[in-house]
Amino acid sequence: MRRLLFLITAVGAIWFILNKTNYKPVLDDLESRIHTITEDNDLSAVADSLRTGINQLAIQLEELIDENPDKPEQLLNEKLKKPELNAPAKQMFSVYNIEIGDPREKVEQQMGKPKRISMNEYGVEWYAYHENYQNFMMLAYDTDDKVAGLYTNQDLIVSANGIKLGSSRQSVLNQLGEPLTKIRKGLVHYQFEKQRDYDLFQEKDSFITVFYDKHQNNTVTSIQIISEELEQQKHDFYTPANNQIKQGFEYQLFDLTNASRVQHGLPILTWNEHVKETARKHSSDMANKNYFNHTNPEGQSPFDRMKEDDIFFSVAGENLAYGQFSSIFAHEGLMNSLGHRENILNKDFEYLGVGVAFNSESHPYYTENFFSN
Repeated sequence: MRRLLFLITAVGAIWFILNKTNYKPVLDDLESRIHTITEDNDLSAVADSLRTGINQLAIQLEELIDENPDKPEQLLNEKLKKPELNAPAKQMFSVYNIEIGDPREKVEQQMGKPKRISMNEYGVEWYAYHENYQNFMMLAYDTDDKVAGLYTNQDLIVSANGIKLGSSRQSVLNQLGEPLTKIRKGLVHYQFEKQRDYDLFQEKDSFITVFYDKHQNNTVTSIQIISEELEQQKHDFYTPANNQIKQGFEYQLFDLTNASRVQHGLPILTWNEHVKETARKHSSDMANKNYFNHTNPEGQSPFDRMKEDDIFFSVAGENLAYGQFSSIFAHEGLMNSLGHRENILNKDFEYLGVGVAFNSESHPYYTENFFSN
């Protein structure tokens, strides 16, 4: 109860600030959250809902006022309103009203310029669009500047058959049918594991991967859509390693982590180049020596390695992943592993560095090092 009273007090403070700007849509949103207290006996769930709303609004409010102190009301009305999501016009799914085949011009009219461009496993680039990690999505374009790939782990998914963020796995299967159990690359068929936290479907010249959160009752947590043409350009299950893909996976994992944190009402992390080198060295060591462990053959823990590299911390943590063929699959796997999930969603962490390396078969090793001073 004390926790809930504190959150209501915080709502009141933000309410006062926003009231000065006359921002009615945000006030209405907060009012609806508070109203649920009288309708929902689960006070913990209400508190979590309030915390999420407060943190997301506070992050955006601070950013907007810092950048534009002379006109906060106009910008609040333009940027903090909830996106209006429409049913897809051509495809089965859309992400923030963007579909496979849409021109880049349409995307950038809606989203502005990308915040980051990085190489992915398809040999093209992911363009990351977001507003301080709100409304986060990654898009890939083909040679005609048409959307050929889409990904989001936020509430931007709309489908022709009602599937959205939070839908149950069973409802997805009911609507889309049996998922693929294997995929062909060249002359080789790659079989998917039976126990997996995602399903792959082929619909309307696209491959749709639906990821589930097993810690939220196996509900939809994100979606990736790849055009058939782009998928067929990827000739092997594992993309041959190069420095562009290594760096791409590193920055993508960083962005995916922050997008997940914002989705859970947590502050974003700051990229730390120093600890990235520590993480990359450990990934390289594992790849070169063919092991997978937080403790290296010399007996050093993650904390030993960070101290050796003169990284000073009060709290720290490390996530490892191996073999996932993309940053997205690595991140979704980490979110479904409780200890790794706790690191990703740890409210006390401030900094993150990600290091990736590949073994001789182009299998990636991922290391995430988190810390706070």
